[in-house]
Amino acid sequence: MERRSVSESVGMSDVITTKACSLAKAARTSSSFFLVKNPNSSSAIFAFPGSWSIDHWYSQSSFGASKIDTTLFPSLRSIGNNETAIVNGSFLQQFTEILRISKLREKVNKAVGENKQIVFTGHSSGGAIAVLATIWQLEQLRKQKSHNQITPLCVTFGSPLVGDRVFGHALRREDWSRHFVHFIMKDDIVPRILLAPLSSIQRELQAILPFFDPKVKNSRRESMGRSSEALGIFKTVLKNTLSVTSHAACLLKGCTNLLFEAVSNFIELSPYRPFGTYIFCAGNGKLFTVKNPDAILQLLFHCLQLNPEQEVTEMAYRCLQEHLVYENQLRESMQMQDVVYLDELSLSSEAADSDERRLMEIAMNDLGLSTKARICLHAAGEFEKKKLRNQGKIDANISKIEEALKFVHGYREKCEVSEMGYYDAFKLQREVTDFEANIKRLELAGIWDEIIEMLKRYELPDGFENRKEWVELGTKFRRLVEPLDIANYYRHSKGNNLRTYMMIGGRPKRYRYTQRWLEHADQVKTGSWSESCFLAEVEELCILAGKGKAFEEMEEKVLEIEREVQRWVTCRVLQRDVFLEETTFVKWWRTLPKQHKSRSCIARLMNGEGKNLPPIN
Repeated sequence: MERRSVSESVGMSDVITTKACSLAKAARTSSSFFLVKNPNSSSAIFAFPGSWSIDHWYSQSSFGASKIDTTLFPSLRSIGNNETAIVNGSFLQQFTEILRISKLREKVNKAVGENKQIVFTGHSSGGAIAVLATIWQLEQLRKQKSHNQITPLCVTFGSPLVGDRVFGHALRREDWSRHFVHFIMKDDIVPRILLAPLSSIQRELQAILPFFDPKVKNSRRESMGRSSEALGIFKTVLKNTLSVTSHAACLLKGCTNLLFEAVSNFIELSPYRPFGTYIFCAGNGKLFTVKNPDAILQLLFHCLQLNPEQEVTEMAYRCLQEHLVYENQLRESMQMQDVVYLDELSLSSEAADSDERRLMEIAMNDLGLSTKARICLHAAGEFEKKKLRNQGKIDANISKIEEALKFVHGYREKCEVSEMGYYDAFKLQREVTDFEANIKRLELAGIWDEIIEMLKRYELPDGFENRKEWVELGTKFRRLVEPLDIANYYRHSKGNNLRTYMMIGGRPKRYRYTQRWLEHADQVKTGSWSESCFLAEVEELCILAGKGKAFEEMEEKVLEIEREVQRWVTCRVLQRDVFLEETTFVKWWRTLPKQHKSRSCIARLMNGEGKNLPPIN
């Protein structure tokens, strides 16, 4: 644990942070979709107002959650697991409306053209809109493959949560999470509100939301803050936050209790999770910075605890009042420059030097953390370390994978001599080398299946699927080894299996995951890089033809395969052994109607040019 200045923690200058906070406050009373300010020649700040209407916080579902719009936010998904991120539907609808009818796009593009540092900001639910605006701009830069453009920053104040675990996972995978900084007062209720379902707080929330409206008179605000609704929303949100964080802590600790599993199956928990850098304001000028999302989630509960001498009604009022004091508190904190980085908290004080132990105790006291809180934070830190250990274990297998792939590549070259190709040679299994290739296939399958299982459980660092060396290795593995899996599948099924290779349960996840990695890296549509499994489609057409299905009924699929083969050859991802005379592919194509073959887009490839393709390394 170490001390850092505010600017070091936030990644932007103190002046810009302060101006962003002031503009976020000004936006609260604005009727515009957003405010924009150019504090200097090199930056532009866009601030979004919050809303005090319950419809702008929760949509119809219990937590107001919906799937993200993947046309607007294509990166917000898990690549291998193919899960789409969940986002607050009301916040998403507000942002898309702003993008559609305001001049946001025009003004942002103008600032980008002037090479300015763009900062999106907002207080309360305005912070949630700022988050979506920032991701939208990051998506634009990714689409343009703009490497020299200044990436946008986002700083929010008292923002509610926006998306689920997949949402945060995707941002960390893209290395975008570091662009988001969230200031929250230690006892502010708003960042926790969406951890409670609407059904449990609807009446109270409707009554309390006007408390945050700057146009409301102080006398009325005082009355609302000390009402039964304020007390009710405090208790309900705290109870639901406890449920969410307790469930998360059990998962971090590897709980295997059957009762835990049974309870988690019928209690609906909030899907929302934190991401980015959180800076907790203790209210005494001190700031505590955390980046570990699991640790942040635990702090959202454990910071919000009553002191023995505190009245619950007074605490409920304080939790509302804290949402309105960000500008003053930030100004005080900027003067003190007293920021403590909490991610390295250790459960064992013996593992730290005297200065670190002292800072640790100060942090515990200032944030009001109990011993239980410290244990939960330690578990969050250990889970991140476990991910790194898993990655190290997998990285250690790279040389083993490359050696096995080298063997399979050699096997492929040897099979070319027979004019059959390694797919059909492997399918026949007549030679010793075919058996040896099968051993290598099984060895590689074991290594890759272990990787996939870790990815399914999110037990690898979030950026793993975006690592260039693994995308390239996974692509090489898929293109070289999947044809052997297909050959093995149809060698044993003989066309009698009702399931096809491409059905769920047929094609192994190790190939589906690695294909998605490449498609994501290349920013192409799903299925663009299915060249490693097109022979499975050919095998199915052979089976259908053998059962008497007419060509006219299969023509559309045949044309699709031919177009893709032509594209893959142009992209140099299909090798010449596919076009050898004794291959399944060539034999199947020769059976097609003469009229079709004469006008086929791959006729020249099938009539000799395919065998003259250069080898692919």
